[in-house]
Amino acid sequence: MARLGTELAARISRALITESNSSIPTRSWNPLLEQTLHKIGCRDSLSQSLVARVIDPHLLTHHSLALGFFNWASQQPGFTHNSLTYHSVLKSLSFSRQFNAIESLLKQAKAQNLTLDSSIYRFVIDSLIKRGKSQMAFSVFNEIKSQSLDLGTETSNSLLASLGSDGCLNNAMKVFDEMNNRGIGFSTIGFGVFIWRLCRNGDLGEVLRLVDVVERWNSLINGSVIAVLIVHGLCEGSRTSEALRALHELRIRGWKPDFIAYRVVAEAFRSLGSVFDVNEVLKMKRKLGVAPRSNDYREFILGLITERRIYEAKELGEVIASGDFPMEDDVLNALIGSVSTIDPYSAMKFFHFVIRKGKFPTLLTLSNLSRNLCKHGKIDELLEVYRVLSSNEYFSDMESYNVMFSFLCMGGRVREAYEVLQEMRKKGLDPDISMYNSLIEVLCREDLLRPAKRLWDEMFVIGCGGNLKTYNILIGKFSEIGQTEEATRLFNHMLEKGVTPDATTHRFLLEALCQETKFETAVDVFYKHVNHDVMLAQNILKTLILNLCGKGHFLVASKFLCDLTHDVSHSDAHVVLLKCLADSEEVPIAVEHAKQIRGNSPSMLRVICTKLLAFSSSSSNPEPILHLLQALSQECVISIDFGNDSWKHVCSKSLK
Repeated sequence: MARLGTELAARISRALITESNSSIPTRSWNPLLEQTLHKIGCRDSLSQSLVARVIDPHLLTHHSLALGFFNWASQQPGFTHNSLTYHSVLKSLSFSRQFNAIESLLKQAKAQNLTLDSSIYRFVIDSLIKRGKSQMAFSVFNEIKSQSLDLGTETSNSLLASLGSDGCLNNAMKVFDEMNNRGIGFSTIGFGVFIWRLCRNGDLGEVLRLVDVVERWNSLINGSVIAVLIVHGLCEGSRTSEALRALHELRIRGWKPDFIAYRVVAEAFRSLGSVFDVNEVLKMKRKLGVAPRSNDYREFILGLITERRIYEAKELGEVIASGDFPMEDDVLNALIGSVSTIDPYSAMKFFHFVIRKGKFPTLLTLSNLSRNLCKHGKIDELLEVYRVLSSNEYFSDMESYNVMFSFLCMGGRVREAYEVLQEMRKKGLDPDISMYNSLIEVLCREDLLRPAKRLWDEMFVIGCGGNLKTYNILIGKFSEIGQTEEATRLFNHMLEKGVTPDATTHRFLLEALCQETKFETAVDVFYKHVNHDVMLAQNILKTLILNLCGKGHFLVASKFLCDLTHDVSHSDAHVVLLKCLADSEEVPIAVEHAKQIRGNSPSMLRVICTKLLAFSSSSSNPEPILHLLQALSQECVISIDFGNDSWKHVCSKSLK
């Protein structure tokens, strides 16, 4: 019985995913999916365990479908959700950004007095934390607190760190107290980030009280790392004298401030011009300090990066690097790659720190750094990175050159990118087609068509013929600027070379041809593929109809569609035309077109009307299609069951 339930769940999920992929818009809930469920007959077999099995595991990454199926089930006669079904849908949504839906479902479950397993709360809280929603995560935490559920050590510490990092110290303190009351162990990251931020504003006495609380639980906390965070936080809060006292208090508690902690305090006094205090701290460092263990900081910094505490990782990394203390290679690579997402300037400092040590970033790190420098518009810094690495013979093979070349193109540095191609050839490395495509793409993007054409000619001279992407780039650009003759010439050239155009090629070309009312040429382009690939022809057909309608040539589009044979004239193209006619208030033309469809294929007309109804149900503006369907009914072109649930849904949505 269980096996049959599993098979049915898999069948239902496959049907929903398949149907949603062919719907407009894709992967969203609509009446067609409800009809699919009715065809399968799952209403008769509907149970709470079946709903849960459909969603978990099959729809976990299809969040809208999971929520839609959950809501559909709740509307079925005699069906009520239980904790199992709520668990499955909340698990799915925890992988999404549908925070309002999560909040609503949690409220529904509470109103129904359902007890959810603590694991689902962990899923939800972890998801909210990863997406920077620490306050929402705290609200869920309060719900767990009221139900006396176990949140677990890892999630509790993650929430404590998140609230501390976001400056929500009052709420972070409440989490700390709850963890203390329940005996939940503190981690170096959880307590460390919290106490670090608290030190900027909090009283040293309160900080030491919390240290004593944590120490009582014998938590697996690295005292030396915490000592650095505490004194750094105090110094950042302009309380350097308290930081000096903290060194003593932490040492007598056995938390062993290391050389890094003493240096932080010494440098703070140095910035204040207090030479005497600097010397005193340095004496204490030599007498009482311990050497920092790089592995301790390695684990802590990599942990921060894993939990997306990039700002904290950056700050601590800067503290260590400024004192020229050692850091492991993997830590430095992780810092460069992650910090460059938020602070390119700091990432560049870590990069130069690596170079000064006589080392180099990994190729993956270089890719991440380059990508983020481009995103932040720091192209001069990008060139500096490549200059430094080139002077150290870093680039020596296709893979490394490809990284430099691709990001030079991304940054729009055409001359430098072309110089890389020349340098590669001198070293006996043959640039591949993807590199030429990248350069042609940036040349077209910068409207440098003459250099693009020269590079195109150069490719054929050296025996590197263009591929589909090359043609699409050039055809797209020539179509964009209205040079349809050149675009058409390239289109014919690719056919001669045996390169098969795809939907993108046709979209570029057909849009340009319709823009210039070159309908005969557009139709010729279409008919070149009808006999070779029916599926491609149907996709091209939709593109052609959209472009004709976009220029207001509705009658041309209608006649063209009605003249096609049945196997090519797919229902989706008619849906596109009728929707465009409805949106443009060309209802009379739409009615005549529907009559011709009925004359050719009544079954196709039924399919078209079903798709129009499904589209309108998910549209923010269903009125045009609603009016069209009513007009078709009044003209007796179609018959509508006004008691149909889908029709009622569209009408009620239209009246809102």
